[in-house]
Amino acid sequence: MTRPLTFAIPKGRILDEALPLLAKAGIAPEAEFHDKKSRALRFATNRPDVSIIRVRAFDVATFVAHGAAQIGIVGSDVVEEFNYSELYAPVDLDIGHCRLSVAEPTGLADEDQTAMSHVRVATKYPHLTRRYYEARGLQAECVKLNGAMELAPSLGLSRRIVDLVSSGATLKANGLVETDIIMQISARLIVNRAAYKMRSAELSPLVEAFRAAVGVKDAA
Repeated sequence: MTRPLTFAIPKGRILDEALPLLAKAGIAPEAEFHDKKSRALRFATNRPDVSIIRVRAFDVATFVAHGAAQIGIVGSDVVEEFNYSELYAPVDLDIGHCRLSVAEPTGLADEDQTAMSHVRVATKYPHLTRRYYEARGLQAECVKLNGAMELAPSLGLSRRIVDLVSSGATLKANGLVETDIIMQISARLIVNRAAYKMRSAELSPLVEAFRAAVGVKDAA
């Protein structure tokens, strides 16, 4: 008997917006999923052929790319940062909107940067950060942080950060100003390419269900 499909969904900012889309696509997690006291990470659904795992956003891409999960939801920032060849991102889900931006202490942005050849940046996105600065002829030394990025400039860890920005309120509260937008972000449905070929009879209808749920808006 074929194993149930494993659907990886992210903890955090995307989850609340993803649940209505899951419902529209015909997938409802078991009651324990909504129990904030539960420490479980894997859950049954209303469909015997689909189970859900709830993991960190960056781990969604890894689980799906390596075939531990066959399908998932994750931000386009994660898709671009990892750039796994094993991932297929067929649907822009039109949720989880934010942007990946460069931010600096207020006043630093006014400095003349024409003579610079090297920058030190605190970020969770070293690949995207290096690519951004390389396109501008600069070498980026990336200090990898997983959170509290806004503290890095004030504590001397780096003069700049690259991080997700929504309202910009956290930047302002920490004396930072957004100086450039690297990319606009939205959540994507991702599928393991090999699984999509091997289990197309199961995965193709799911992909189409999500396309219908968002009005047939394909990812670029």
